[in-house]
Amino acid sequence: MKKTLIAGIALSSTVLTPIAASAATEVQFWHAFTGRLGELVAAQVEQFNESQSDYVVVQSHKGNYSETLNAGIAAFRAGEQPHILMVFEVGTATMMAAEGATKPVFEVMAESGATFDPDAYIGSVKGYYTTTDGDMLSLPFNSSTPVLWVNRDAFEAAGVDPDTDLSTWQNVDAVLEQLKAGGEDCPLVTAWQSWIHLENFSAYHDVPFATQDNGFAGLDTELALNGEAQVAHLTAMGEWAQDGEFIYTGRRNEGGANFRSGECALFTESSAGYAGITAEAEFDFDVRPLPYWEGVGNAPQNTIIGGASLWVLEGHEAEEYKGVGEFLAFLSSTDVQAQWHQDTGYLPITTAAGEATREAGFYEENPGTDIAVIQMTAKEPTANSKGLRLGSFDQIRGIIDEELEAIWAGDKTAQEAMDSAKERGDALLRRFESANR
Repeated sequence: MKKTLIAGIALSSTVLTPIAASAATEVQFWHAFTGRLGELVAAQVEQFNESQSDYVVVQSHKGNYSETLNAGIAAFRAGEQPHILMVFEVGTATMMAAEGATKPVFEVMAESGATFDPDAYIGSVKGYYTTTDGDMLSLPFNSSTPVLWVNRDAFEAAGVDPDTDLSTWQNVDAVLEQLKAGGEDCPLVTAWQSWIHLENFSAYHDVPFATQDNGFAGLDTELALNGEAQVAHLTAMGEWAQDGEFIYTGRRNEGGANFRSGECALFTESSAGYAGITAEAEFDFDVRPLPYWEGVGNAPQNTIIGGASLWVLEGHEAEEYKGVGEFLAFLSSTDVQAQWHQDTGYLPITTAAGEATREAGFYEENPGTDIAVIQMTAKEPTANSKGLRLGSFDQIRGIIDEELEAIWAGDKTAQEAMDSAKERGDALLRRFESANR
């Protein structure tokens, strides 16, 4: 895939004239995006504001995902909450348990009269944010899934065929050795290590990450991330780290800068890396499905989503919620969703947006951009691959990150680290269960 320019919506100021502002009902929207994604969100808000004169959405960046969630919680306690809060997927159980703080999206849409068809949303995305009765609690917004990014120039420089089969980790293992032997200093880097190499790894191989259907079936769940499949994968990665074939750069997406600058050959990252990679990479690249271990579990099953959804917070006037409903309907519209999907690499949250993208020839012109959609929808999700709904999961991820770092450093075996992560994580799950009975 050659570097291309992304055809985004023209950006302009979201500031209205004093006369116009006084006539419009204001809706506050807090999010976690900076850089290119921040620009695209600002563009969406501006497009909505210019499309009508009854409401004006004011978008504000509040830090990374964790910081945005914490800012929203603090603001609610102070009675200064926004109307719409972006919350990453691991905060779903926390938001569901926050009785009196949130206003379910299905209620907002019904009361506002805005266009809303819950059946229009892709099942594997919608299911993450709905009740067992199918009622949507928050609106899927930026939903992604992990894929494998390939720096074709780095492969050629190391004397490795860039078109080699990388569908399995067995094949990747052999290629990493070849890349290292060919002089590549960073054969593999990753973003979001827990999300990709434990949470999605488990779903993709159809093995449990936690009991009780990964938390969907009840609060009395326990972690199962220390199973045979997970330990085997992390053992291999630990060996790659010791051999200089896997370079660890950080817990979030620090590795993105290394890949976009051309330093690394392979990168496991969100499909939403498309926006930044396309904008910055000065090398030939392509995107492949996330590798799986052949013969392990039922792989390849399906990967699960990351990203975030939009939660509506209580405590505002009815007229303001009408504006919220109109804005959420705008974000779900086919044209807006198709453009967002094409610009960012996030999944189209509606079937119609995906079909419109295909009909426009985007996938044909940009090979690999449909991989995330196929990877998520080719198979019906199982209890192990529907997603995760665990309390205190942001904190549990921090524990997992600590334990993974011990593996990469050679301080613990994969089994020791995951046994410790389970013990420490289960303690947090028990406290969450006790507080939310």
